[in-house]
Amino acid sequence: QVQLVESGGGLVQAGGSLRLSCAVSRRTTDETSYAMGWFRQAPGKEREFVAAISWSGALKYYVDFVKGRFTISRDNAKSTGYLQMNSLKPEDTAVYYCAARSGTTPYRSENAYNYWGQGTQVTVSS
Repeated sequence: QVQLVESGGGLVQAGGSLRLSCAVSRRTTDETSYAMGWFRQAPGKEREFVAAISWSGALKYYVDFVKGRFTISRDNAKSTGYLQMNSLKPEDTAVYYCAARSGTTPYRSENAYNYWGQGTQVTVSS
C-alpha cells in the first residue's frame, strides 16, 4: 500500500510562488518504481490534470495553462515529489492533489493513478 501526503499549500498573492511537496511512503514489498502526477480541483469544477513525471524524472508533462510557470520534479532518494508554482494567478486557486501509479510512465489521465493524497489547498488572492 502506497500512501501520499501533500504539504506546502497556503494563501499567496497573485504573482507569488509556492512549492508543494508530496511525501510517498510504501511497504518494502511494494513495487519500487512509480510515476507521479499533480491534479487540482477548483470549487464547482471537475478535477483536472496539472503535471506528471516519470520515475526517472526524464519525462515530464504539463497542461498548457501552467507551462512556463509550474515545474514538476522528484527526489527518489527522499521519496518525495514536488510542484514548484511561480507567477500564481487567482485562477490557480484549487485543492491540489498528488497521485502515484505503479510503473515508470506518467499519464495525464487521473484514471491511470492508483494512489492519491488527501489534497492541499492553494488560494491565490488578487
